Amino acid sequence: MTSTSVAPLEQRLLSGSGRHGPLPDLSGPDIIAMAREAGLTGRGGAGFPVWRKLAAVAASGRPAVVIANAAEGEPRSAKDKTLLAAAPELIVDGLRLVARATGAQATYLYAPAAAHDSLRNLPVELRTAPDAFVAGEESAAVAAVTGRGAVPADKRIRITESGAGGAPTLVQNVETLAHLALIARHGPGWFRSAGTADEPGTFLATIGGAVQRPGAVVEAGYGVTLGDLIAAAGGPSFRLRAVLIGGYHGGWVPADPALPVSRAALAPYGASPGAGVVVALPTVSCGLVETSRIATYLARESAGQCGPCVNGLPRMAQTLADLAARRSRPGLPAEVERLARLVTGRGACRHPDGTARLVLSAMRTFAPDVTAHLHGHCLAEEAR
Repeated sequence: MTSTSVAPLEQRLLSGSGRHGPLPDLSGPDIIAMAREAGLTGRGGAGFPVWRKLAAVAASGRPAVVIANAAEGEPRSAKDKTLLAAAPELIVDGLRLVARATGAQATYLYAPAAAHDSLRNLPVELRTAPDAFVAGEESAAVAAVTGRGAVPADKRIRITESGAGGAPTLVQNVETLAHLALIARHGPGWFRSAGTADEPGTFLATIGGAVQRPGAVVEAGYGVTLGDLIAAAGGPSFRLRAVLIGGYHGGWVPADPALPVSRAALAPYGASPGAGVVVALPTVSCGLVETSRIATYLARESAGQCGPCVNGLPRMAQTLADLAARRSRPGLPAEVERLARLVTGRGACRHPDGTARLVLSAMRTFAPDVTAHLHGHCLAEEAR
């Protein structure tokens, strides 16, 4: 069950838009400058500066298209679903702001079909996001909005230059838009009062795995400790071995309660906050087995458009599965890492890169497990 309780951390987005007052009347250039001063970055996972995307679309001088992205194909994430239920007006306000900033003449809310009934009264055109991992990728969102299959497109031309129907197109995660709506009301300084100097503001996180309230959605400033995030979900339900941060395209980090959740602090582990997914792994669960399960899922969820997805991901997942199942053979760990590096940077989209990043982080974080599996035993089984 998803919880919107955020008690000791922050409560900005999920408290609803009613108490924040009316949306001020800002010009397009003012909105772009405001986003830049606030330091707002995308909350869909990539963390790209919002003002840069706004400026790129606005600079075209042509009628634009804006898409609010609530696809949330990440299986462990519930933040967008929670936000749609708690504060849909903030999302619409954010859409209005970016439409004004970019000169957009068409706006869409791209969301799962299950959410449509509760959104039909909103003044925005709805488009259905299919239940697929890659459906939330920005060019996949553009394709779906224009009536094509929700699969990523070739990246030779940016969608900010030519997206939906050839128009310059802006795709922003719904959480990002809600933040922008609050910044417009309260100012960049208020936004920067949370988070860190380099990573200002709050973010929504979905806490899962071995916690007392799995699926809880909490809000916190960047730099919050891992321990505080897990405590906001009721604390661990078992002694923890590691934590997956950033979701299925994220990375494994040690279960250190003092570890700050920020790009800077997580970079040494090859991880980032991403879309705010935090999954706690107990000592009785094997990190190699769990990563193998995820890698197998991701291999099935590819768009099937390029060699790294069609051939590389299934082979990498199977090789990791052999290691997880203790089907040892000479050079098995090296083969897992070779395949992960082989698919990186060669895909039609970044799905192979994210999958490889997850697998490589598992090989680092669970190095003792790799050694144990090669010798026919499992550390997690011994901890039970």
